Amino acid sequence: MTTESIRNNPLKRITAVFRGRRKVLDPHKTSLGRTGYRRLQYATLTGLALLAIISLHTGRLDISSEEIRSILWSAGTGIPLDSELLSKSLVFFQVRLPRCILAILVGMGLSASGAVYQALFRNPLVSPDILGVAAGCTFGAALAMVIPGSSFALVRIFAFIFGLAAVFSALGIAKAVGVKPILILVLAGMVVTSFFNAFVMILKYMADPYNQLPAIVFWTMGSFSRAAWKDVHTLFPLVGLGLVVIVMLRYRLNVLSLGDMQAKSLGINPTMYRVVLILISSLIVALTVATCGQVCWIGLIIPHIARTLVGPNHKQMLPITITLGGLFMLLADDIARSITAAELPISIVTSLIGAPLFAFLLYKNRGSGWI
Repeated sequence: MTTESIRNNPLKRITAVFRGRRKVLDPHKTSLGRTGYRRLQYATLTGLALLAIISLHTGRLDISSEEIRSILWSAGTGIPLDSELLSKSLVFFQVRLPRCILAILVGMGLSASGAVYQALFRNPLVSPDILGVAAGCTFGAALAMVIPGSSFALVRIFAFIFGLAAVFSALGIAKAVGVKPILILVLAGMVVTSFFNAFVMILKYMADPYNQLPAIVFWTMGSFSRAAWKDVHTLFPLVGLGLVVIVMLRYRLNVLSLGDMQAKSLGINPTMYRVVLILISSLIVALTVATCGQVCWIGLIIPHIARTLVGPNHKQMLPITITLGGLFMLLADDIARSITAAELPISIVTSLIGAPLFAFLLYKNRGSGWI
């Protein structure tokens, strides 16, 4: 089997990942050809569509394919349903369908943000919470939970506001220092993260141990159990618009990942593009974390998987990252709500899958220039 045939066949390339053929998988030397890339695109989109169909069938209430067809036919034609199908119709439209769409949106947003951060900071170990946005969201949510009479809507509003406040704080510290912007921005993110984590611990210490403290702990582990259409209506236009802008600027990411001097020599203003991409990515992360709580590993592991399959060119890597992110998050949510009698927090599932997978990729790609 020739190296060129492996590069242009996504299935053979995935097999090469598990066999550890490092010469084939070196992202600095190879990428999929146009035919192989299109095949991989079709494969990932088809897999996402099939998994979405399976997700609509997954749950405590058994809804068969024939019943789903009857429910959709009734929704399209207005034909009334019997009482049994009516209850299943409510579950289908008000619980499973918005939850499926929300999981896909969150996975796509977090994975794209992770790819952007890794390109901008030129660090493969960077995740979307590097600037403290997740810590700020956690503090905002915890603060709202300890306020008497607060609602879940207030929790999300506070999480979003303090998530953006954390990002702007990190950007302000980096601007005030003014030297080595990339390094200082990472260090500023560490400062902001530690600051908000300290206040979260204070709120945990002061919270009611019977009601407020468990709510804070469970929120930090993430869940789609409260998914509703209002969340989809909020996330879809904002996250969708952010993803469109990121995809449109994916060519600039290739240049920015080379460094500021190279970007300036090619006529690109690295500071402007870096700030724009950081703000868009942070906005997406803040929206997703405020909606479903913290979700681990998606923004770190998915860009690495895409980079292993198609190479470091963001023209190809970023769309694959977005599709794989939605697919991985949907799979993790299906496992979380079906593996046990009680639904597991989503971060438990993503961590149990993501950590061993990341270790496996580290081992199989050792010495290949992957890190």
